[in-house]
Amino acid sequence: MPYLTSSAAGTADTDVRLGFGVPGFAHPLLAPAEWGELTRPGTPLHWVVLNVADGPGVRPDPHCLAAAGRLRNGGVRVLGHLDAAHGARSFAKVVSDAQRYLDWYQVDGFLLDRCPAGRGKLPEVRRTVTTLRTLRDGAHIVLGHGTHPHPGYAENADQLVTFSGSWSDYRWSQVAEWTADYPPDRFCHFVHGVPRGHLDEALRVARWQGAATIYFTDHTDRDGHTDPWQTMPGYWDDIVSRIGTGVSE
Repeated sequence: MPYLTSSAAGTADTDVRLGFGVPGFAHPLLAPAEWGELTRPGTPLHWVVLNVADGPGVRPDPHCLAAAGRLRNGGVRVLGHLDAAHGARSFAKVVSDAQRYLDWYQVDGFLLDRCPAGRGKLPEVRRTVTTLRTLRDGAHIVLGHGTHPHPGYAENADQLVTFSGSWSDYRWSQVAEWTADYPPDRFCHFVHGVPRGHLDEALRVARWQGAATIYFTDHTDRDGHTDPWQTMPGYWDDIVSRIGTGVSE
């Protein structure tokens, strides 16, 4: 298995404590059960992304405010979804979205989705992150590259999403060697299309590659036509019981 070939690149520490980073469920009116499940005691949540309408929307949404409030009252970080569009969105638009998330939903930080990964965009992303931290003291910043970026990005955020994609790609993926210089809690993996029977294998990949924040689902993106993260995986209780304090089915 390629992900086991280099202990220097990943980590042989199978005691890495995993937890969930939820990329963003559908609107609470469309996915009330999903948002409700996140408040269950014992669910190992690192953070949950709030994506109102491809961003914060045009006006405050009371349903989203209530859903975010229940999580924050339970001690769970809520992150606002910001779309960097691989560097195509302007600095002003990204910062404007961030300010609305703070004003309307009191978020704890941000997921900068579709974040550029190349060295050339690093100064622009650094500027954005610095501004986000100015807007919200102590903001938790996750850069959603979806692949291994230039290592300089690791110095500009709390966490990096270094894999986002299908199980068929993930199970044979390899980790960038520079990630071994950082602890597992700096990296996140989002994987769709993971069959229930392969959960243990998927968890092994995450541990060996040194990613402590994960989100696995059996839903797929149907070749890019649907969002696999909007609904809860069919084996939610199963995976929670494997990495958390235990939720019985």
